[in-house]
Amino acid sequence: MINDFEHDSIFTPEQVLENRGRVAIFIDGSNLFYAAMQLGMEIDYTKLLCRLTAGSRLLRSFFYTGVDRSNEKQQGFLLWMRRNGYRVIAKDLVQLPDGSKKANLDVEIAVDMMALVGAYDTAVLVSGDGDLAYAVDAVSYRGVRVEVVSLRSMTSDSLINVADRYIDLESIKEDIQKSPRHHPYTYRPLSGVSHQTTEGKPSAK
Repeated sequence: MINDFEHDSIFTPEQVLENRGRVAIFIDGSNLFYAAMQLGMEIDYTKLLCRLTAGSRLLRSFFYTGVDRSNEKQQGFLLWMRRNGYRVIAKDLVQLPDGSKKANLDVEIAVDMMALVGAYDTAVLVSGDGDLAYAVDAVSYRGVRVEVVSLRSMTSDSLINVADRYIDLESIKEDIQKSPRHHPYTYRPLSGVSHQTTEGKPSAK
């Protein structure tokens, strides 16, 4: 009897995913870019949307990014994103005293996650930023199931600890990377946009 129980799980992984209800996706664009860079790949955003939705009903997919209005290539990429399933939330880059440029969209992500509670059942947060842990905890107590997707080396333990499910970006790399001769737009934030550590790599906070 015990052996039968061990071999026959109550729910298969597929059944768990089917139970996600309506899904809302929140993507920290800069965090995702630097994670992809660490993995040595370019993201195919059509494949990414399909992989994160995983057959569930999609409420909306948000993509948060800092922008340089004079960067025509970036503007082209964001236009492509808007026309291919993403709601883009853009914020102008701010010049910092050290000369670098940055746009922090943690507040925007947190506010949208909270504002839409009741309209979705599962939140998929693509970020490793520990500053978002409080928002994740808050929506969890409102009945939302939260999945965090990010590169483990760039992810805060505090964020993983409050998530219902954690997915290492490296484990889905083959499903979301860009194939040769795909669409021409690539997301490339300006140098110095992301959180920096002494090694020049983004930190998870």
